[in-house]
Amino acid sequence: MAERGAGERGGRNERGGAGERGRGRPGGARGGNGRGATTRIDPSRQAAYDVLRAVAGSDAYANLVLPGLLAERELSGRDAGFATELAYGTLRLRGRYDAILAMCSSRGLTSIDPGVLDALRLGAHQVLGMRVAQHAAVSETVDLVRANVSPGAASFANAVMRQVTRADAAEWERRMAERTTDADDLLGQRLAHPAWIVRALRESLALDGGTPAGRLEAELVALLEADNAAPAVTLVARPGLVDERELTDAVEDGVVTPAGLAPTAWRLAGGSPDALPAVRQGRMGVQDEGSQLVALALAGVTVTDGDSQWADVCAGPGGKSALLGAVLAQRTDELAALGALDRPSVLVAGEVQPHRVGLVERSVKALPPELLDVVQWDGRELGTAHPGRFDRVLVDAPCTGLGALRRRPEARWRRTPADLKPLALLQRELLDAALDATRPGGVVGYVTCSPHVAETRAVVEAVTRSREDVEVLDAVAAVNAVVGRPVEGLAGPYVQLWPHRHGTDAMFLALLRRV
Repeated sequence: MAERGAGERGGRNERGGAGERGRGRPGGARGGNGRGATTRIDPSRQAAYDVLRAVAGSDAYANLVLPGLLAERELSGRDAGFATELAYGTLRLRGRYDAILAMCSSRGLTSIDPGVLDALRLGAHQVLGMRVAQHAAVSETVDLVRANVSPGAASFANAVMRQVTRADAAEWERRMAERTTDADDLLGQRLAHPAWIVRALRESLALDGGTPAGRLEAELVALLEADNAAPAVTLVARPGLVDERELTDAVEDGVVTPAGLAPTAWRLAGGSPDALPAVRQGRMGVQDEGSQLVALALAGVTVTDGDSQWADVCAGPGGKSALLGAVLAQRTDELAALGALDRPSVLVAGEVQPHRVGLVERSVKALPPELLDVVQWDGRELGTAHPGRFDRVLVDAPCTGLGALRRRPEARWRRTPADLKPLALLQRELLDAALDATRPGGVVGYVTCSPHVAETRAVVEAVTRSREDVEVLDAVAAVNAVVGRPVEGLAGPYVQLWPHRHGTDAMFLALLRRV
């Protein structure tokens, strides 16, 4: 359960961590509470604290906030690593730490100042999830509260943190079990997921057909643990834009290794992706392997009588558009060489939000501009605007994001069951419109980065029941064809990928042919 500690990056906090220079020593960051009090605090901890406050206060995502903070404050190396581990680890395990803090505090959590509570969460993660000396975790947490909230609140934080240090992780789990009667609530506290998500993931695992008999609970625990593990950075080598020699050199230099499933997927060995020229130029990009697999599976399904008009309905931020566009460019060149290109090829990539249109434009910058049409549209109107136009359509529908909790851990605390009904309605509308915009014989790929049944098979089955012009294809066969072998744990006709089985985000794919 323990998160990877900053001690694994050189042991800096085995002797007290950044706190050794954080209180009045050179190198500390100065914080103030607006009441005249100042203190020197560790800049790595302050950065992690500011990330948590941004996430709580403005619905920001940590993976978007943290890189800018690190650059702005000139944190690099071990300091940046410590801040990253502290922020992400705390966000992942927030529910577990809240259960512990509730046992340590004389006040209910809802009555604690939000800034104090975030500092306590950071402190609990240092004590219970990282190899930070207890005295350093306590004193640095108190300093954070003093600098960012008030001296009076610092006394309260000190009392709570001293309670946290009086038991280890195993003892806190035992105390949780004594206080919690509901099995899903207890599992959610232990493994830091809201109980409703625990129940939803159990249902999804039971229905996807790939779970071995008698293994449901063990699979559920493995999935929840996988959500709490930091994922590797996966790159996509966009076909036709990155040659074999370039990839071979990168492997020999120890920069990347093959990811294992998608032929386009490569794991970054370390460092920043932007250090690679191919990433800076848009010929490669950061993209989860599951995201690559579902796009390649859609591109691989046989479509007869012309195959040059493709669409990505909800294209932002553009990773799948860039991959599909690269595949389409290769096929266009092949058809042109054979004299078999009956009309110009185009991938129309649409987004409803203007800023996401800009993200798509940046993602596809390395592709031939004549092949791409990046537009602003409401995907629900696609069938009316372009009836029967497209040969292939990708619907990467807006969803709860429960399949990417390891990358966006804050989503688990932000989402509620109330989000499901409006999202499911939007997902059905988008899929219906995409089918209307697809010609007979064409194919639609319906994708979500959520395994929740209400967003996956329930949406597909609601749409197919209401139409007589849709055939459900075997998405498992399409994914196996991309990989070149049978992928373990896929049952069909839909594909449900899992972090604990496949090392990918929990992507869902259904393939539908318009007949």
